[in-house]
Amino acid sequence: MQSPRLRRTFETLVRTFPPEEVTRRNADAEVDPREAGLDARDVDAIWRAAVGVYASGLYPAVQLCLRRRGKVVIDRAIGHTLGNAPSDPPDAHKTQATPATLFNLFSASKAVTAILVHLADQQHQIHLDDPVAHYLPEFGRHGKHRITLRHVLTHRAGIPQIPPEFADVALLEHPEQILQILCDARPQLYPGRRLAYHALTGGFVLGAVLERVTGKSMRALLRDQILAPLGFDAFNYGVPAARMPEVARNAFTGPPVVPPLAGLIRRALSVDFHDAVRMSNDPRFLQATVPAGNVIGTANEASRFMQLLLDGGQLDGVRVLDARTVRRAVAEDSYLEVDLTLGLPIRYSMGFMLGARVGSLYGLGTSRAFGHLGFTNVIVYADPQRDIAVAIMTSGKPALSPGLVRTLWLPQVIARRCPRDWGQGRVDRGR
Repeated sequence: MQSPRLRRTFETLVRTFPPEEVTRRNADAEVDPREAGLDARDVDAIWRAAVGVYASGLYPAVQLCLRRRGKVVIDRAIGHTLGNAPSDPPDAHKTQATPATLFNLFSASKAVTAILVHLADQQHQIHLDDPVAHYLPEFGRHGKHRITLRHVLTHRAGIPQIPPEFADVALLEHPEQILQILCDARPQLYPGRRLAYHALTGGFVLGAVLERVTGKSMRALLRDQILAPLGFDAFNYGVPAARMPEVARNAFTGPPVVPPLAGLIRRALSVDFHDAVRMSNDPRFLQATVPAGNVIGTANEASRFMQLLLDGGQLDGVRVLDARTVRRAVAEDSYLEVDLTLGLPIRYSMGFMLGARVGSLYGLGTSRAFGHLGFTNVIVYADPQRDIAVAIMTSGKPALSPGLVRTLWLPQVIARRCPRDWGQGRVDRGR
């Protein structure tokens, strides 16, 4: 259950700031729902579910962008980016969240990095079944010469555990040391055999390969290949120092983290949950390049990135990916095998968490959906059957709480209110 202190804090907050008073809408972006095959009741129901997420008390700020048939039907934010966390005093200065507020995608960044890998394969700079050591010879130590790029993309490289040195956020200022640590690491599992989620290690490996073969930084590569041609704004690894005030501050919420969950989290992240939240606000983390964990942008931009994939690699008349590249990136690779890190059966492609008929992050009956979850409840996805691209951004970081039911209910409502739209999603039509 929620702690009494959290419940009292949020009840006071809601009385002081009713949801309608702390909601901001991007009216210039939102279209009449009828243009997207919906009606006002559908949009109202979806937004009520988003307000319910905020009302859980687990998230100081929530941002939602929903596209259907390529049109924005919701682009809104509710809450505050600063000043209303459970640990903040009642008289703390509060900063209103808006649709322009920047949020960290956290692990949903893996989908962005994966697309850059697939794009490099499309351009014949790499081959997905080549060993990583073909591009990074020093990585092949201790039997890691067997690890391929495909293994890394599908969480089968056998190096899921984050080295203890990563607990020092200052390490992010020394990427050459990060690579050295990963090259010296010994695999915990035989490459290719077992599924075990790689929270950070795989992203650094893929980033190092891309930088080695392209001669560009990950930021420059994403900017030149995707962001600049499509006119994105802040959607990149890290954020410039000048834009730090635009980033929502993350807060630990929910009940205390106790064993055995505390041990599982520490094993996956190499630090305690509280420390992970604290590090997520550190300027050294926010300004670094973490390929598996710190693409920063708005829900609108994240939704637009998923729309690019939904449209088969072309957006607003500009093609940046071949349709076959997108199809390969989202094709199923792991068939509900139990993930040894997360302890749950998850369907993966080469870079994405896939939906399912039941037990899906993206709602019931979303077997064709693809996207990714971010620490702890950022959800970014697309569903070709419904022709939707969705981004749910949150600044609260609960480990486990009954209030999470409301978070998971939001994609359910979206799936129910956006009926299947066969023939609309271009990724299915091979364009």
